[in-house]
Amino acid sequence: MCDMRPMELRDTVDMMNSEDYKERFKAEYYQTVIRYGKLKNMLDRWDEGILNFSPTCPRSTYNIQINSMAEYIAILEARAVMEGIELCK
Repeated sequence: MCDMRPMELRDTVDMMNSEDYKERFKAEYYQTVIRYGKLKNMLDRWDEGILNFSPTCPRSTYNIQINSMAEYIAILEARAVMEGIELCK
């Protein structure tokens, strides 16, 4: 069953350490989604000119990263369907 509150990285610790590969798979998926959301938020604030720090990498590097993360999330979601793993979204 899916919890209504947003998941945080610390919520994935037990799943990551599970003997069950499906639980480890879920942890990897949720961790990637959480990190994607945080990076997306940073990039949105950068675009709005309200970022409270100066990024060390050029924007193009972050664009490659966010696009790769989105593709990886899509791959994990496809695998979850094929492997019968229920993900909360």
